[in-house]
Amino acid sequence: MIHIIGGGLAGCEAAWQSTLLGVPVTLHEMRPQRPTAVHKTDRLAELVCSNSFRGDKLDNAVGLLKEEMRNLNSLIMRAADASRVPAGTALAVDRERFAQVVTELIEGHPLVTLVREEVLRVPKTRPLIIATGPLTTGTFFRDVATLIGSKQLYFYDAISPIVLAETINHSRVFRASRWNKNSQSVIGSKKTISPLDSSTIAVGCGADDGQGDYLNCPLTKEDYDLFYGALIRAESATVHDFDKNLFFEGCLPIEVMAHRGEDTLRFGPMKPVGLIDPRTGLKPYAVVQLRQDNLAGDHYSLVGFQTQLKWSEQARILRMIPGLESVEFVRFGMVHRNTYINGPTVLRETWQMKEFPDLFFAGQISGVEGYVESAASGLVAGRNAAGLVLGQAPRTLPRETAIGALSYYVANAGAGNYQPTNITFGILPPLSKAPRRRHDRRMALSARALATLNEWQIMANT
Repeated sequence: MIHIIGGGLAGCEAAWQSTLLGVPVTLHEMRPQRPTAVHKTDRLAELVCSNSFRGDKLDNAVGLLKEEMRNLNSLIMRAADASRVPAGTALAVDRERFAQVVTELIEGHPLVTLVREEVLRVPKTRPLIIATGPLTTGTFFRDVATLIGSKQLYFYDAISPIVLAETINHSRVFRASRWNKNSQSVIGSKKTISPLDSSTIAVGCGADDGQGDYLNCPLTKEDYDLFYGALIRAESATVHDFDKNLFFEGCLPIEVMAHRGEDTLRFGPMKPVGLIDPRTGLKPYAVVQLRQDNLAGDHYSLVGFQTQLKWSEQARILRMIPGLESVEFVRFGMVHRNTYINGPTVLRETWQMKEFPDLFFAGQISGVEGYVESAASGLVAGRNAAGLVLGQAPRTLPRETAIGALSYYVANAGAGNYQPTNITFGILPPLSKAPRRRHDRRMALSARALATLNEWQIMANT
Protein backbone atom coordinates (compact mmCIF):
# COMPACT_ATOMS: atom_id res chain seq x y z
CA MET A 1 0.00 0.00 0.00
CA ILE A 2 1.22 3.49 -0.97
CA HIS A 3 0.00 6.64 0.74
CA ILE A 4 -0.15 9.85 -1.31
CA ILE A 5 -0.82 13.25 0.24
CA GLY A 6 -2.46 15.66 -2.20
CA GLY A 7 -5.10 15.19 -4.90
CA GLY A 8 -3.68 17.58 -7.49
CA LEU A 9 -2.24 16.65 -10.86
CA ALA A 10 0.92 15.07 -9.43
CA GLY A 11 -0.84 13.12 -6.70
CA CYS A 12 -3.52 11.76 -9.02
CA GLU A 13 -0.95 10.81 -11.66
CA ALA A 14 1.16 9.06 -9.02
CA ALA A 15 -1.87 7.11 -7.80
CA TRP A 16 -2.80 6.10 -11.36
CA GLN A 17 0.71 4.93 -12.22
CA SER A 18 0.92 2.88 -9.04
CA THR A 19 -2.33 1.10 -9.85
CA LEU A 20 -1.08 0.30 -13.36
CA LEU A 21 1.53 -1.83 -11.61
CA GLY A 22 -1.13 -3.46 -9.45
CA VAL A 23 -0.24 -1.67 -6.20
CA PRO A 24 -3.10 -0.28 -4.06
CA VAL A 25 -3.06 3.38 -3.06
CA THR A 26 -4.60 5.57 -0.39
CA LEU A 27 -4.94 9.11 -1.73
CA HIS A 28 -5.49 11.88 0.84
CA GLU A 29 -7.15 15.13 -0.26
CA MET A 30 -8.19 17.77 2.26
CA ARG A 31 -10.88 19.43 0.14
CA PRO A 32 -13.77 19.96 0.75
CA GLN A 33 -13.10 19.48 4.48
CA ARG A 34 -10.61 22.32 4.28
CA PRO A 35 -10.87 24.68 1.29
CA THR A 36 -8.07 26.82 -0.09
CA ALA A 37 -8.01 30.44 -1.20
CA VAL A 38 -7.78 29.53 -4.89
CA HIS A 39 -9.71 26.27 -5.37
CA LYS A 40 -13.42 26.57 -6.17
CA THR A 41 -14.62 22.93 -6.12
CA ASP A 42 -13.95 19.65 -4.33
CA ARG A 43 -12.80 17.91 -7.51
CA LEU A 44 -9.41 16.34 -7.84
CA ALA A 45 -6.81 17.92 -10.15
CA GLU A 46 -8.67 21.25 -10.23
CA LEU A 47 -6.81 23.80 -12.36
CA VAL A 48 -6.52 27.10 -10.53
CA CYS A 49 -4.35 29.08 -12.94
CA SER A 50 -4.52 28.86 -16.72
CA ASN A 51 -6.52 26.17 -18.52
CA SER A 52 -3.64 25.73 -20.97
CA PHE A 53 -1.21 22.80 -20.96
CA ARG A 54 0.88 24.80 -23.46
CA GLY A 55 2.29 23.57 -26.77
CA ASP A 56 1.16 20.25 -28.23
CA LYS A 57 3.56 19.74 -31.13
CA LEU A 58 6.87 17.93 -31.16
CA ASP A 59 8.85 21.06 -32.06
CA ASN A 60 8.01 22.25 -28.55
CA ALA A 61 9.60 20.72 -25.44
CA VAL A 62 6.36 20.52 -23.49
CA GLY A 63 4.71 18.92 -26.52
CA LEU A 64 7.39 16.23 -26.39
CA LEU A 65 6.84 15.80 -22.65
CA LYS A 66 3.12 15.29 -23.21
CA GLU A 67 3.73 12.72 -25.96
CA GLU A 68 6.06 10.76 -23.68
CA MET A 69 3.42 10.79 -20.97
CA ARG A 70 0.79 9.57 -23.42
CA ASN A 71 3.08 6.68 -24.28
CA LEU A 72 3.30 5.85 -20.56
CA ASN A 73 -0.51 5.76 -20.12
CA SER A 74 -0.73 9.05 -18.22
CA LEU A 75 -4.03 9.74 -16.46
CA ILE A 76 -3.54 13.50 -16.75
CA MET A 77 -2.96 13.34 -20.50
CA ARG A 78 -5.94 11.03 -20.93
CA ALA A 79 -8.17 13.52 -19.13
CA ALA A 80 -6.67 16.50 -20.97
CA ASP A 81 -7.18 14.93 -24.40
CA ALA A 82 -10.77 14.09 -23.47
CA SER A 83 -11.59 17.67 -22.42
CA ARG A 84 -9.61 19.83 -24.84
CA VAL A 85 -10.93 23.09 -26.25
CA PRO A 86 -9.62 25.07 -29.25
CA ALA A 87 -6.30 26.76 -28.48
CA GLY A 88 -4.24 26.94 -31.65
CA THR A 89 -1.19 24.70 -31.46
CA ALA A 90 -1.54 24.46 -27.67
CA LEU A 91 -3.50 21.97 -25.59
CA ALA A 92 -6.10 23.78 -23.49
CA VAL A 93 -8.91 22.12 -21.59
CA ASP A 94 -12.36 22.73 -20.21
CA ARG A 95 -11.19 22.93 -16.61
CA GLU A 96 -14.45 21.60 -15.12
CA ARG A 97 -14.61 18.66 -17.53
CA PHE A 98 -10.93 17.90 -16.97
CA ALA A 99 -11.28 17.76 -13.17
CA GLN A 100 -14.47 15.72 -13.51
CA VAL A 101 -12.73 13.09 -15.67
CA VAL A 102 -9.82 12.76 -13.24
CA THR A 103 -12.12 12.59 -10.23
CA GLU A 104 -14.35 9.92 -11.78
CA LEU A 105 -11.41 7.73 -12.76
CA ILE A 106 -9.76 7.97 -9.35
CA GLU A 107 -12.96 7.53 -7.35
CA GLY A 108 -14.03 4.57 -9.47
CA HIS A 109 -10.72 2.71 -9.39
CA PRO A 110 -10.83 -0.48 -7.28
CA LEU A 111 -7.21 -0.07 -6.14
CA VAL A 112 -7.60 3.54 -4.95
CA THR A 113 -9.00 4.55 -1.57
CA LEU A 114 -9.78 8.27 -1.57
CA VAL A 115 -9.75 9.83 1.90
CA ARG A 116 -11.25 13.31 2.16
CA GLU A 117 -9.52 14.76 5.19
CA GLU A 118 -6.65 17.07 6.00
CA VAL A 119 -3.37 15.40 6.92
CA LEU A 120 -1.88 17.53 9.68
CA ARG A 121 1.47 15.77 10.12
CA VAL A 122 3.76 13.81 7.81
CA PRO A 123 2.71 10.16 8.28
CA LYS A 124 5.17 7.47 9.32
CA THR A 125 3.65 5.04 6.80
CA ARG A 126 5.93 4.22 3.87
CA PRO A 127 6.21 4.39 0.91
CA LEU A 128 4.83 7.91 1.04
CA ILE A 129 4.47 10.47 -1.76
CA ILE A 130 4.10 14.11 -0.73
CA ALA A 131 2.32 16.03 -3.49
CA THR A 132 0.70 18.75 -1.43
CA GLY A 133 1.33 21.43 -4.01
CA PRO A 134 2.54 25.01 -3.78
CA LEU A 135 0.06 25.99 -1.05
CA THR A 136 1.45 23.65 1.61
CA THR A 137 1.05 25.36 4.99
CA GLY A 138 0.41 24.75 8.67
CA THR A 139 1.76 21.91 10.77
CA PHE A 140 2.27 19.75 7.69
CA PHE A 141 4.51 22.42 6.18
CA ARG A 142 6.51 22.64 9.40
CA ASP A 143 6.90 18.86 9.45
CA VAL A 144 8.22 18.93 5.88
CA ALA A 145 10.63 21.73 6.78
CA THR A 146 11.92 19.70 9.71
CA LEU A 147 12.12 16.54 7.62
CA ILE A 148 14.26 17.95 4.83
CA GLY A 149 16.46 19.96 7.17
CA SER A 150 16.85 22.97 4.91
CA LYS A 151 15.37 26.41 4.58
CA GLN A 152 12.17 26.51 2.54
CA LEU A 153 12.08 28.68 -0.54
CA TYR A 154 8.99 30.39 -1.89
CA PHE A 155 7.71 32.64 -4.59
CA TYR A 156 4.43 34.38 -5.25
CA ASP A 157 2.30 33.26 -8.16
CA ALA A 158 -0.56 35.17 -9.80
CA ILE A 159 -3.46 33.84 -11.90
CA SER A 160 -5.32 35.36 -14.83
CA PRO A 161 -8.86 36.77 -14.88
CA ILE A 162 -11.73 35.00 -16.68
CA VAL A 163 -14.55 36.93 -18.40
CA LEU A 164 -18.04 36.10 -19.60
CA ALA A 165 -18.00 35.65 -23.38
CA GLU A 166 -21.36 37.25 -24.06
CA THR A 167 -20.20 40.52 -22.48
CA ILE A 168 -17.25 40.91 -24.87
CA ASN A 169 -17.81 43.59 -27.53
CA HIS A 170 -17.29 41.35 -30.57
CA SER A 171 -17.46 44.30 -32.96
CA ARG A 172 -14.07 45.43 -31.66
CA VAL A 173 -12.26 42.07 -31.54
CA PHE A 174 -11.29 39.54 -34.19
CA ARG A 175 -10.85 35.78 -34.11
CA ALA A 176 -7.44 34.44 -35.19
CA SER A 177 -4.51 32.29 -34.15
CA ARG A 178 -0.95 33.49 -34.64
CA TRP A 179 0.24 32.79 -38.17
CA ASN A 180 -3.19 31.18 -38.81
CA LYS A 181 -2.24 28.13 -36.75
CA ASN A 182 -5.34 26.69 -35.11
CA SER A 183 -6.30 23.56 -33.21
CA GLN A 184 -8.02 21.79 -36.11
CA SER A 185 -4.80 20.66 -37.75
CA VAL A 186 -3.25 19.79 -34.40
CA ILE A 187 -6.19 17.74 -33.16
CA GLY A 188 -6.67 16.10 -36.52
CA SER A 189 -3.12 14.82 -36.59
CA LYS A 190 -2.64 14.05 -32.90
CA LYS A 191 -3.48 10.60 -31.64
CA THR A 192 -5.09 10.32 -28.22
CA ILE A 193 -5.04 7.39 -25.85
CA SER A 194 -8.41 5.87 -25.05
CA PRO A 195 -10.47 9.08 -24.81
CA LEU A 196 -13.38 8.60 -22.46
CA ASP A 197 -15.86 10.37 -24.67
CA SER A 198 -15.04 10.95 -28.31
CA SER A 199 -18.00 13.29 -28.63
CA THR A 200 -16.34 15.61 -26.14
CA ILE A 201 -13.32 15.96 -28.38
CA ALA A 202 -15.58 16.47 -31.37
CA VAL A 203 -17.27 19.35 -29.59
CA GLY A 204 -13.89 20.95 -28.98
CA CYS A 205 -12.97 20.60 -32.65
CA GLY A 206 -16.29 21.88 -33.81
CA ALA A 207 -15.79 25.13 -31.95
CA ASP A 208 -13.04 25.96 -34.43
CA ASP A 209 -14.56 27.36 -37.59
CA GLY A 210 -11.20 27.73 -39.28
CA GLN A 211 -10.90 31.40 -38.34
CA GLY A 212 -8.65 30.79 -35.33
CA ASP A 213 -8.87 29.77 -31.73
CA TYR A 214 -8.31 33.11 -29.96
CA LEU A 215 -10.26 36.33 -29.61
CA ASN A 216 -7.89 39.23 -30.18
CA CYS A 217 -8.32 42.71 -28.77
CA PRO A 218 -6.22 45.05 -30.97
CA LEU A 219 -4.71 48.17 -29.45
CA THR A 220 -3.43 51.26 -31.22
CA LYS A 221 -0.42 53.07 -29.81
CA GLU A 222 -2.78 55.52 -28.14
CA ASP A 223 -4.78 52.66 -26.61
CA TYR A 224 -1.60 51.01 -25.39
CA ASP A 225 -0.14 54.17 -23.89
CA LEU A 226 -3.34 54.82 -21.92
CA PHE A 227 -3.52 51.22 -20.73
CA TYR A 228 0.17 51.12 -19.79
CA GLY A 229 -0.03 54.38 -17.89
CA ALA A 230 -3.02 53.18 -15.87
CA LEU A 231 -1.36 49.84 -15.18
CA ILE A 232 1.88 51.17 -13.72
CA ARG A 233 -0.09 53.52 -11.45
CA ALA A 234 -2.55 50.83 -10.30
CA GLU A 235 -2.75 49.66 -6.71
CA SER A 236 -1.60 46.12 -5.97
CA ALA A 237 -3.51 43.85 -3.62
CA THR A 238 -0.44 42.57 -1.81
CA VAL A 239 3.15 43.02 -2.91
CA HIS A 240 4.18 46.62 -3.51
CA ASP A 241 7.94 46.31 -3.84
CA PHE A 242 8.49 45.46 -7.50
CA ASP A 243 12.24 45.25 -7.02
CA LYS A 244 11.99 42.13 -4.84
CA ASN A 245 12.43 38.82 -6.59
CA LEU A 246 9.17 37.30 -5.34
CA PHE A 247 7.82 35.86 -8.57
CA PHE A 248 8.78 32.94 -10.78
CA GLU A 249 9.96 34.41 -14.08
CA GLY A 250 7.61 32.21 -16.11
CA CYS A 251 4.49 33.55 -14.38
CA LEU A 252 5.06 37.25 -13.76
CA PRO A 253 2.05 39.48 -13.08
CA ILE A 254 1.43 41.96 -15.88
CA GLU A 255 2.03 44.92 -13.57
CA VAL A 256 5.45 43.53 -12.58
CA MET A 257 6.34 43.17 -16.27
CA ALA A 258 5.06 46.70 -16.96
CA HIS A 259 7.41 48.16 -14.36
CA ARG A 260 10.36 46.63 -16.24
CA GLY A 261 9.87 48.90 -19.22
CA GLU A 262 7.29 50.53 -21.47
CA ASP A 263 7.57 47.93 -24.23
CA THR A 264 7.98 44.82 -22.06
CA LEU A 265 4.33 43.84 -22.44
CA ARG A 266 4.52 44.32 -26.23
CA PHE A 267 7.28 41.71 -26.33
CA GLY A 268 5.41 39.49 -23.86
CA PRO A 269 1.70 38.72 -23.47
CA MET A 270 0.63 41.67 -25.66
CA LYS A 271 2.93 40.93 -28.59
CA PRO A 272 1.13 41.43 -31.93
CA VAL A 273 3.39 39.18 -34.05
CA GLY A 274 1.65 36.74 -36.36
CA LEU A 275 -1.66 38.59 -36.19
CA ILE A 276 -3.37 40.84 -38.74
CA ASP A 277 -6.49 42.79 -37.92
CA PRO A 278 -8.89 41.93 -40.82
CA ARG A 279 -10.60 45.31 -40.54
CA THR A 280 -7.43 47.26 -41.19
CA GLY A 281 -5.21 44.69 -42.92
CA LEU A 282 -2.42 45.73 -40.56
CA LYS A 283 -0.60 44.30 -37.58
CA PRO A 284 -1.90 46.00 -34.40
CA TYR A 285 0.44 47.95 -32.16
CA ALA A 286 -0.37 45.52 -29.34
CA VAL A 287 -2.88 42.71 -28.76
CA VAL A 288 -4.61 41.12 -25.80
CA GLN A 289 -5.60 37.51 -26.54
CA LEU A 290 -8.51 35.69 -24.94
CA ARG A 291 -8.62 31.89 -24.91
CA GLN A 292 -11.76 29.75 -24.55
CA ASP A 293 -11.83 28.39 -21.01
CA ASN A 294 -14.57 25.74 -21.22
CA LEU A 295 -16.29 23.57 -23.80
CA ALA A 296 -19.47 25.64 -23.72
CA GLY A 297 -17.45 28.62 -24.92
CA ASP A 298 -19.07 31.04 -22.48
CA HIS A 299 -15.93 31.72 -20.45
CA TYR A 300 -12.69 33.22 -21.81
CA SER A 301 -9.42 33.79 -19.96
CA LEU A 302 -6.99 36.63 -20.68
CA VAL A 303 -3.84 34.91 -21.96
CA GLY A 304 -0.73 35.75 -19.96
CA PHE A 305 -2.61 38.35 -17.88
CA GLN A 306 -1.92 36.92 -14.45
CA THR A 307 -2.20 39.76 -11.97
CA GLN A 308 -2.24 40.68 -8.29
CA LEU A 309 -4.02 44.03 -8.68
CA LYS A 310 -6.92 44.84 -6.42
CA TRP A 311 -10.15 43.57 -7.94
CA SER A 312 -11.57 47.08 -8.33
CA GLU A 313 -8.39 48.09 -10.18
CA GLN A 314 -8.61 45.02 -12.43
CA ALA A 315 -12.16 45.89 -13.42
CA ARG A 316 -11.24 49.52 -14.14
CA ILE A 317 -8.00 48.92 -16.06
CA LEU A 318 -8.89 45.78 -18.01
CA ARG A 319 -12.06 47.48 -19.27
CA MET A 320 -9.75 49.98 -21.00
CA ILE A 321 -8.86 47.18 -23.46
CA PRO A 322 -10.81 47.49 -26.74
CA GLY A 323 -13.62 44.96 -26.72
CA LEU A 324 -13.66 44.59 -22.94
CA GLU A 325 -15.32 47.94 -22.12
CA SER A 326 -18.38 46.35 -20.48
CA VAL A 327 -17.05 42.90 -19.74
CA GLU A 328 -18.25 40.91 -16.73
CA PHE A 329 -15.67 38.97 -14.74
CA VAL A 330 -16.26 35.33 -13.89
CA ARG A 331 -13.09 35.35 -11.80
CA PHE A 332 -10.61 38.09 -11.02
CA GLY A 333 -6.88 37.46 -10.98
CA MET A 334 -5.30 36.87 -7.60
CA VAL A 335 -1.99 36.15 -5.92
CA HIS A 336 -1.03 33.23 -3.73
CA ARG A 337 2.14 31.83 -2.20
CA ASN A 338 3.86 28.93 -3.94
CA THR A 339 6.19 26.82 -1.82
CA TYR A 340 8.83 24.48 -3.17
CA ILE A 341 11.85 22.61 -1.87
CA ASN A 342 15.42 22.92 -3.03
CA GLY A 343 15.41 19.82 -5.23
CA PRO A 344 19.17 19.40 -5.77
CA THR A 345 19.83 19.25 -2.03
CA VAL A 346 16.91 16.94 -1.24
CA LEU A 347 15.90 14.73 -4.18
CA ARG A 348 17.25 11.94 -6.35
CA GLU A 349 16.37 11.65 -10.03
CA THR A 350 13.78 9.06 -9.01
CA TRP A 351 11.96 11.79 -6.99
CA GLN A 352 12.96 9.99 -3.77
CA MET A 353 14.50 11.85 -0.89
CA LYS A 354 18.24 11.30 -0.73
CA GLU A 355 18.10 10.74 3.03
CA PHE A 356 14.84 8.74 3.15
CA PRO A 357 14.46 6.65 -0.05
CA ASP A 358 10.94 5.47 0.88
CA LEU A 359 9.65 9.06 0.83
CA PHE A 360 8.96 10.84 -2.45
CA PHE A 361 8.05 14.39 -3.43
CA ALA A 362 6.10 15.22 -6.59
CA GLY A 363 4.44 18.22 -8.18
CA GLN A 364 5.23 21.89 -7.68
CA ILE A 365 6.45 21.40 -4.13
CA SER A 366 9.24 19.26 -5.59
CA GLY A 367 10.65 22.14 -7.63
CA VAL A 368 9.05 21.93 -11.05
CA GLU A 369 6.85 24.52 -12.73
CA GLY A 370 3.81 23.83 -14.89
CA TYR A 371 0.87 21.46 -15.03
CA VAL A 372 2.52 18.93 -17.32
CA GLU A 373 5.84 18.97 -15.48
CA SER A 374 4.04 18.44 -12.15
CA ALA A 375 2.13 15.48 -13.54
CA ALA A 376 5.32 14.04 -15.04
CA SER A 377 7.02 14.10 -11.64
CA GLY A 378 4.01 12.27 -10.18
CA LEU A 379 4.26 9.71 -12.97
CA VAL A 380 7.86 8.83 -12.04
CA ALA A 381 7.24 8.98 -8.28
CA GLY A 382 4.19 6.73 -8.55
CA ARG A 383 6.02 4.12 -10.61
CA ASN A 384 9.02 4.08 -8.30
CA ALA A 385 6.96 3.97 -5.10
CA ALA A 386 5.10 0.99 -6.56
CA GLY A 387 8.45 -0.56 -7.43
CA LEU A 388 9.49 -0.40 -3.76
CA VAL A 389 6.32 -2.24 -2.76
CA LEU A 390 7.05 -4.90 -5.38
CA GLY A 391 10.65 -5.27 -4.29
CA GLN A 392 12.06 -3.63 -7.41
CA ALA A 393 14.84 -1.07 -7.63
CA PRO A 394 13.70 2.49 -8.49
CA ARG A 395 14.32 3.44 -12.10
CA THR A 396 15.20 6.64 -13.88
CA LEU A 397 14.27 7.45 -17.44
CA PRO A 398 17.09 8.21 -19.88
CA ARG A 399 18.26 11.83 -19.97
CA GLU A 400 17.55 11.85 -23.71
CA THR A 401 13.83 11.85 -22.84
CA ALA A 402 12.02 14.95 -21.63
CA ILE A 403 10.89 13.18 -18.46
CA GLY A 404 14.41 11.96 -17.78
CA ALA A 405 15.94 15.38 -18.44
CA LEU A 406 13.46 17.05 -16.09
CA SER A 407 14.23 14.49 -13.37
CA TYR A 408 17.95 15.03 -13.85
CA TYR A 409 17.60 18.81 -13.63
CA VAL A 410 15.65 18.75 -10.37
CA ALA A 411 18.24 16.49 -8.75
CA ASN A 412 21.40 18.03 -10.20
CA ALA A 413 20.90 21.74 -10.91
CA GLY A 414 22.86 24.32 -8.95
CA ALA A 415 21.46 24.39 -5.43
CA GLY A 416 22.72 27.86 -4.61
CA ASN A 417 20.21 29.71 -6.80
CA TYR A 418 17.67 27.01 -7.57
CA GLN A 419 14.35 27.98 -9.14
CA PRO A 420 11.43 25.85 -10.39
CA THR A 421 11.75 24.97 -14.05
CA ASN A 422 9.56 24.23 -17.02
CA ILE A 423 10.73 21.62 -19.49
CA THR A 424 12.95 23.05 -22.23
CA PHE A 425 15.01 21.49 -24.97
CA GLY A 426 18.00 23.16 -23.34
CA ILE A 427 18.11 20.63 -20.49
CA LEU A 428 18.22 17.64 -22.87
CA PRO A 429 21.68 16.38 -23.92
CA PRO A 430 22.67 17.92 -27.28
CA LEU A 431 22.63 15.96 -30.51
CA SER A 432 25.97 14.69 -31.81
CA LYS A 433 25.16 15.97 -35.31
CA ALA A 434 22.57 18.66 -34.86
CA PRO A 435 20.71 20.15 -37.85
CA ARG A 436 21.34 23.85 -38.38
CA ARG A 437 17.70 24.95 -38.45
CA ARG A 438 16.16 25.29 -34.99
CA HIS A 439 12.92 23.58 -36.00
CA ASP A 440 14.85 20.63 -37.42
CA ARG A 441 17.00 20.39 -34.27
CA ARG A 442 13.92 20.30 -32.08
CA MET A 443 12.23 17.68 -34.20
CA ALA A 444 15.42 15.59 -34.13
CA LEU A 445 15.60 15.87 -30.33
CA SER A 446 11.98 14.76 -30.09
CA ALA A 447 12.54 11.84 -32.46
CA ARG A 448 15.55 10.72 -30.41
CA ALA A 449 13.59 11.07 -27.17
CA LEU A 450 10.64 9.00 -28.35
CA ALA A 451 12.89 6.31 -29.81
CA THR A 452 14.87 6.17 -26.55
CA LEU A 453 11.67 5.97 -24.52
CA ASN A 454 10.43 3.10 -26.68
CA GLU A 455 13.69 1.18 -26.11
CA TRP A 456 13.48 1.88 -22.37
CA GLN A 457 9.93 0.53 -22.23
CA ILE A 458 10.90 -2.63 -24.12
CA MET A 459 13.76 -3.29 -21.67
CA ALA A 460 11.49 -2.57 -18.70
CA ASN A 461 9.02 -5.19 -19.86
CA THR A 462 11.63 -7.92 -20.47
